[in-house]
Amino acid sequence: MKRYLCSIIIGMVVILSIGTYYVKVASSASSLPKYTFKTLEGSDKELDPVIINATLQNGSTFYEPLTIESNTTTYASEMSYLENLTGRQDHLIERLVKEHRSFMRGKDSISSLYEDDDFLAYAWVNSDITNNGKMEAKFDIGLLEKKDEEETSFQIELPNQGRIMNIDVRDVQLVHSKLQVLTMNDVNSNNEKQTKEVHLYTIDVANKKILSDKTLVSETFTDPNQVDFQMPIDVAPSKPNNMVFISLIKGVNHEEGPYEEKLKESKLLSYNYETEKLETVKKGSLSLDMARSGYADGKNLYVVEMKSGKYRIKTFDLSSQTLTNDTELDIAANKEEQYTAAFKNGRVYFLLNGMNQDGLLTYKPAKLLIADIKTGKTLYKGETVINKKNSKGFELYIDDLEIK
Repeated sequence: MKRYLCSIIIGMVVILSIGTYYVKVASSASSLPKYTFKTLEGSDKELDPVIINATLQNGSTFYEPLTIESNTTTYASEMSYLENLTGRQDHLIERLVKEHRSFMRGKDSISSLYEDDDFLAYAWVNSDITNNGKMEAKFDIGLLEKKDEEETSFQIELPNQGRIMNIDVRDVQLVHSKLQVLTMNDVNSNNEKQTKEVHLYTIDVANKKILSDKTLVSETFTDPNQVDFQMPIDVAPSKPNNMVFISLIKGVNHEEGPYEEKLKESKLLSYNYETEKLETVKKGSLSLDMARSGYADGKNLYVVEMKSGKYRIKTFDLSSQTLTNDTELDIAANKEEQYTAAFKNGRVYFLLNGMNQDGLLTYKPAKLLIADIKTGKTLYKGETVINKKNSKGFELYIDDLEIK
């Protein structure tokens, strides 16, 4: 009896402790300022799919993550224990976890996922550095047939792993029933030389083997020279696409002075998964800078430009690499302000986040414009407002913009 009584007392203490914790958390969160968007033009229904992740700071002593979703502020301290344990998750990951919980267990990298109407695929590299300084790495491969929820998963050793120092999965596609995994690799070189490569691994999921390891690009350099590979921001991660763009950027670190890019030696490359062709994009309407700072969705590349005091969105067809649309947005341009853009369902979501190019607050409200990407017609325009209660000393830093 004493044993059961002890268990009951411990259980009550735990319940009371948890209850007290959540009461304190709720009380603390309720005292924090709330941020919303004040509608200046258009319909506030356009805000429904908008998610803004941010942090609230008060000097160096207070730091609280928050999310503005559907125009409602939620602080991290208001979320459940499990939500805080997993941290912020991309809305796409959240959807896939809800729909395919078993398959998605342990999978949280957007760039490692592929999804179409019939399949959900995953490719990730698990790696470890051994005592002798060499890498041991394996592919984690998964394929889910949605119709019958049939799941295939296995590990397979990475080819030539002894020469690889670091590997980063950047894109996964399913082409002719074979998994295509695009990676960027740092490779061991002799002496003081460094090598960076772009690889394409073709994996036969049915037979659980790697069919090929193709080196698409390889660049070797010696300090102070530098090489970097960059890709446009993927606004439709995990969706099928036939083509990717890779910016090969060369530069030099001067002993005195800043890093200098060698634009004449840099180039823009395109790779087509269907034709298996790697080509250098000819200098024309689509430039190197446009591609590396642009936003791609598998079919189009969207580029933000400033012209005559306005922001413009240029749309390029990826397959033909031609300009198909040039739209002016009804929002004033400022070279000193940071912006974030997202593209979905024929709309551009354009956010001026209230910070300058150095990441310092301008103490201006963040401004959000939602427009039709073809016509430029404004569907919504608004700016952040804060309730006056307890707002003194708080600063809002916007981290990123997501669209459901």
